[in-house]
Amino acid sequence: MYDIKIKNARIRGRKDGLFDIGIRGKSIGAIDNNLPESGTQEIDAEGRLVTESFVNGHLHLCKVYTLEKAGQRALEEYQQNGMSNALDSIKSASDFKTQYDRRWIIENVRQACELAVKHGVTHIRAFADVDSKGRLEGIAAVLQAKKEYSDKIDLQVVAFPQDGLIREPEAPALMEEAIKMGADVCGGIPWIEYTEEEEQAHIDYISQLAVKYNKDISMLLDDVNDSEERTLEMLCKKVIEIGWQGRVTAQHCRAMELYPENYFCKLTALAKQAGIGFVTDPHTGPLHLRVKDLLRAGLHVGLGQDDIADAYYPYGECNMLQVAFLASHLLWMTSFQDMELLYDMITTSAAQVLGLNNHVLRVGGDADLAILQDKDVYHAIWHHLPPVCVIKDGKIITSL
Repeated sequence: MYDIKIKNARIRGRKDGLFDIGIRGKSIGAIDNNLPESGTQEIDAEGRLVTESFVNGHLHLCKVYTLEKAGQRALEEYQQNGMSNALDSIKSASDFKTQYDRRWIIENVRQACELAVKHGVTHIRAFADVDSKGRLEGIAAVLQAKKEYSDKIDLQVVAFPQDGLIREPEAPALMEEAIKMGADVCGGIPWIEYTEEEEQAHIDYISQLAVKYNKDISMLLDDVNDSEERTLEMLCKKVIEIGWQGRVTAQHCRAMELYPENYFCKLTALAKQAGIGFVTDPHTGPLHLRVKDLLRAGLHVGLGQDDIADAYYPYGECNMLQVAFLASHLLWMTSFQDMELLYDMITTSAAQVLGLNNHVLRVGGDADLAILQDKDVYHAIWHHLPPVCVIKDGKIITSL
């Protein structure tokens, strides 16, 4: 017997009818048109689409639901003038963090995690600020949520020096302390430093920390309207130097849209050599990655929620189908083929970016699945409804 048997499932890329999916333990044991074995639990998908559960490649989890406390000044600065004032925006949002207290942060984090479960998101790369103002309050709250939701969501907790390292003399020591507390990933934001030398020093420090504690790296790069920002290139070179290929994720990289074509082609080749994966959040700013060009070059790209009602973005439900719906408009990816790529960017491609190499609906794949309300990708993105049922590690965690 299977622990769970899903019957009459529609599967992406398979036109030969409906399928049964047999789950044993935490893995997919079998996929066939008509599995003879029964299941301890049986679910009739009734012809609905069954896919991998959703992956959120970028969420500032310590900041969720803080917009009304933080005010709208940073939000206005971040998006005006084509993102030319992004640095001012981060400065404006920084002062609010003196109010950080893990006791109220955890309540907000729980609310966001509940939304993630509802919408079939089982993996999140969760950023938490580490600096002299917020101290370690955000990281403590997110690490607490990682334990509380471990049976429903895999939180990859990123220690993130939002206000810089060179500009924030206390931040390097706090970053190391955050890693010792249990953070999974070393974060960075080198473009926020004032000079190229300081940007390089930022990247060097985070890289040294990652090597010392054997951690992956996730950095927000070139998140500004400035074609001269080149921190992605700096990071690619550093990754190759330290041999960290396949363990580094680049978020935003919005200035990429402004790069001359020749430089962009060289940069793409360098990123491929460095094995860097990308995450884009086109709904949170007017500039974004050149997604189609990166995909054509064979690079992995995922989508992220980025923010939920914080100083940089006023909405958000941790609903990756909704994020894909928005991206379809903003990236002009509206053909059926484009929609399939977008769906990859919230499931399999996003998983590869985060180092989740077995997050795929196949025999032997992880039993992290979503049974959708719709029968195909087109309608699923169009309607962006919560799944009928969500399975994590071979167990049903929510159902309508």
